[in-house]
Amino acid sequence: YFCRHGERWELQLKGSGKTPYSRNGDGRAVLRSSVREFLCSEAMHYLRIPTSRAASLVVSDDDVWRDQFYNGNIKKERGAIVLRLAKSWFRIGSLEILAYSGELDLQRKLLDFIIQEHFPSIAVNDSNRYLEFFSRVVSDTANLIALWMAVGFAHGVCNTDNFSLLSITIDYGPFAFMESYDPNFVPNTSDDERRYKIGNQANVGLFNLSKLLQALKPLLDPRQKQLASRILEGYSEHYYTRFTELFKTKLGLLGENEDDNYLIAFLLKVSLLC
Repeated sequence: YFCRHGERWELQLKGSGKTPYSRNGDGRAVLRSSVREFLCSEAMHYLRIPTSRAASLVVSDDDVWRDQFYNGNIKKERGAIVLRLAKSWFRIGSLEILAYSGELDLQRKLLDFIIQEHFPSIAVNDSNRYLEFFSRVVSDTANLIALWMAVGFAHGVCNTDNFSLLSITIDYGPFAFMESYDPNFVPNTSDDERRYKIGNQANVGLFNLSKLLQALKPLLDPRQKQLASRILEGYSEHYYTRFTELFKTKLGLLGENEDDNYLIAFLLKVSLLC
């Protein structure tokens, strides 16, 4: 942990080598992707989009072999290590894997820790704390993806292991910003099915939140399960409300008008045709 101005940040090294979670990878990172993560995470911070940040970048003398375009053309590249920071690195996948393994006591302990450390408005002894936690993650995730869409940011790999429980942007891999509006834009050359195209990010967010709910259900009573399902159903409204607010601000639209959504959709369609 790193404390600054009373805040606590978790430090993480990307590219330093194998860890117990590296699976079949080498745990290394190349210089080009490290520079991109450093620059983009700082850009996102100054765009006022919740994100992890980069504290330093160190170039390594080690060679790293990578197939950049996933076409079988493996090349030797310069290695690098990024020291990155976030208030927390816990992800939806962190709870999902515990639920899948049936480690409910450990899952409960982890949830209570996360709530106590990062959700101070939720009382850790409240019987509805997991329900309130889920409600916050649903609304904050909807807000985050709306912010991504407002600047044309495509994450590239929106699986549950890359979705933060604090709803911040983490794990900058094959991300990109659209140069012109295209809902089918995909920054990941290995995403042949276009699952993570930019126009599908909100839907993927809903899918990931449904996986979070599935992981939480063993810890909820029948009434709480029903309420959690209703909370999840409200995700789309949260997203479209925030999306509309952001685009109205970009367009300088004031007040409420029933034609606002039509105008936003029309202008996006015009930009697509251009």
